[in-house]
Amino acid sequence: MQSKIKLTKRQVKEDRFTTFMLTSKDKLQGELEDNWQYYVIGLAVVVVLIWALAWQSDRQSVKDFEAVEALSRAQSNYLSGGDKQVAILEFNQILEKYGNTDAAGSATFVLGNLNLETRNYSEAIRYYQAYLDFGGDDLDRAAAYAGIAAAQEDQGMYAEAAANFVKASGACHNSPLVPDYELGAMRNYLANGDVAQAEARLAILDEKYGDTEFVNRGKRLLAEKRSGE
Repeated sequence: MQSKIKLTKRQVKEDRFTTFMLTSKDKLQGELEDNWQYYVIGLAVVVVLIWALAWQSDRQSVKDFEAVEALSRAQSNYLSGGDKQVAILEFNQILEKYGNTDAAGSATFVLGNLNLETRNYSEAIRYYQAYLDFGGDDLDRAAAYAGIAAAQEDQGMYAEAAANFVKASGACHNSPLVPDYELGAMRNYLANGDVAQAEARLAILDEKYGDTEFVNRGKRLLAEKRSGE
């Protein structure tokens, strides 16, 4: 990035800027449009508590306040039907103007999502990595790892994608998305021909989630791989 991004490790739950949702592939083969999915992308509403910031004005600089307002406007414009490329420009402007604020961290993560949605994989990975380098809470760090993995998977970088899905799973053990991350790791290990690692991830799924649909899906992935050999 052109501007330096500085994130603090303090994250306020009421100020969470994205809801991370992940759906997984059940098949390793098929048309690109059938296989494509937006891992945890679905830009959710950025909850910006302007009045809360006003009450805490003794601890908020004018620049911080302006940055949050700019983030709120950019998110609102996009969610009301704005063009993705225009949204990318708006969020980049936040980085350029408010690069040393927490709002810039939120904008960085959203830029990763937007670039993944538009399949600009190199930029998506760059923004997700920038978010990881400078901070973020466990849930959103897991989402960033999964975003990187999704970009790598769609480029056929299966070994790298599997490794990042494993990182996503380990980054936030309490996340309800851990089973999906594990299935993502399995899927990519299998695509890369590493059955042993896929079996290891299935064992983890089985230990944690027992007789659930997640485990059944993992078993189906293995069965499909073996039947095709």
